[in-house]
Amino acid sequence: MVALGACSAVPPQGAGPAPAVRAPSKPQTLPTPAPASVVNGGGTAATSGVALGPDFASLGVTDQQASRALAAFRISCPSVQKRSDASGLTQPQDWTEACAAAANWADDKATQFFAQYFQTVQIGNGAAFATGYFEPEIAASRTRSAAYNVPIYRRPDDLVEVNLGDFSDDLKGRTVRGRAQQGKLVRYYDRKEISEGALAGRGLEIAYAADAAEFFFLQIQGSGRLRLPGGDVMRIGYDTQNGRGYVGIGKLLLDRGELPRGGADMQGIINYLRADPVRGAAVMNENPSWIFFRELTGAGPLGALGLPVTGRASIAADPNFIPLGAPVFLSLDRTEANGLWVAQDTGGAIKGANRVDTFWGAGDEARRIAGGMAGRGSALLLLPRASVARVMARP
Repeated sequence: MVALGACSAVPPQGAGPAPAVRAPSKPQTLPTPAPASVVNGGGTAATSGVALGPDFASLGVTDQQASRALAAFRISCPSVQKRSDASGLTQPQDWTEACAAAANWADDKATQFFAQYFQTVQIGNGAAFATGYFEPEIAASRTRSAAYNVPIYRRPDDLVEVNLGDFSDDLKGRTVRGRAQQGKLVRYYDRKEISEGALAGRGLEIAYAADAAEFFFLQIQGSGRLRLPGGDVMRIGYDTQNGRGYVGIGKLLLDRGELPRGGADMQGIINYLRADPVRGAAVMNENPSWIFFRELTGAGPLGALGLPVTGRASIAADPNFIPLGAPVFLSLDRTEANGLWVAQDTGGAIKGANRVDTFWGAGDEARRIAGGMAGRGSALLLLPRASVARVMARP
């Protein structure tokens, strides 16, 4: 659960389909989808309606996009062949043929790979909304001082995570987090309580950030790099969350008129939070979600599959609608995000059909693109052909 989405992004209004937009190369308008084949269930891709999409070869995916997506797809293969798919669209064995072929497939022929092993489908009306995230780098220290005094906590040992599906089939896919208190599971501390010292003195600090606003956004991104005083870099990744719902403060500030339209991007919000630290702390506390981290020593950052995500190739998605590991084609009014991606992550604010968060990597350009990303258009999901045949055969 790395990605929580661009804080300033406002989801699209209304239920109607977005107008068709053009792909970055080989311009075209996506065809009107066939009537959806609806499969009984609740809150998944199947119940939103699944319709066959156009052939992959007609989408105009560039060789560069396909090559990046193929490399990302290879990373997902060990996981997709054994994990349960909450969307109800795929089964582990559906991925076997494509993953076996991907292992030795030439990168310069990646478009042929996706055309051969996948079929596109549309979920619901296909209307998509995309935000962006990146791997930030902030100043921090392993030891506390006047200059570094914002604690970065590891997972507390009293945080209990309960898979409700273990208790009822009706609750499969739902998880709650809390702590035990007098024999009952109660809600875990929220951001305000943690910021005011609820976890202090327990030895949970893995580092201390220099800037509360920068750390707030690192939590939204879900992973990042800590630039230590001596110049070394420490990488940290998502471990768990406190179980509280995510609230986007960018929308709050817009709705209150405290930031102008167009001024609620990441840097605009950071400037607002820094201008008055007391006011800024109060606003940040309106998002009760708190992320706990662990130090990463290998490749990263890691996505929800526990595997590295790839800049300009990985997206976060809602696994109830997009199977983790599946390729997704985006055609948006933000051309930077057009093309082929692979769902390898999730996020607290990334919920619903065709709602995605695009990952841009690290660095200033990644920060700039991700911080301002709010793309609207259409999405197509790529599924193994065996999955499509089974889904479309259902009554």
